[in-house]
Amino acid sequence: MIVCPSCHNKELPGALFCSECGARLISLDYLTTQSIKKSNSDYLEENGEEVNYDNETTEDILSNQVIVADLALYLIDAKQTLQLAGRNEYTLGRVAEGQPILPDVDLSPFDAYAQGVSRLHAALKTNKNRVAVMDLGSSNGTRVNGQKIVPHVDYPITHNDQIALGKLRIQILIK
Repeated sequence: MIVCPSCHNKELPGALFCSECGARLISLDYLTTQSIKKSNSDYLEENGEEVNYDNETTEDILSNQVIVADLALYLIDAKQTLQLAGRNEYTLGRVAEGQPILPDVDLSPFDAYAQGVSRLHAALKTNKNRVAVMDLGSSNGTRVNGQKIVPHVDYPITHNDQIALGKLRIQILIK
């Protein structure tokens, strides 16, 4: 067990952040991973025009974009929207070198490793009437609107709910 230096909460081995207070449990200086470059721009191009989303709400963002999917993920810190289409279930996580099973949605470009996202962190499941999230036994846990969820149990989510994979915050956008 790892003991949090701030609140003395006990965490499972491998946890990077405390699930109670969010304090970093281990130094990441000696850990290395292959990084994937991401765009440093806060601008998206639509039909050749740049659009700045700095001061817009998620409702403004949705009204400015043509949504082709019933489900989208808005990465709050990165201010980017990932649209999901074509499947009923998506795994969320990060890619690491030599990893045999890859997530459907790779969050590596959004600093997922440093944010405490596991390789296979969570799953989103959709059907006609419901969208649910399930933690896949991640090291740093999954939270829905600030509440930590139990691994391997479906939790229903609705439009504008926020999920946190470790420290990576994502807003759920359902059409």
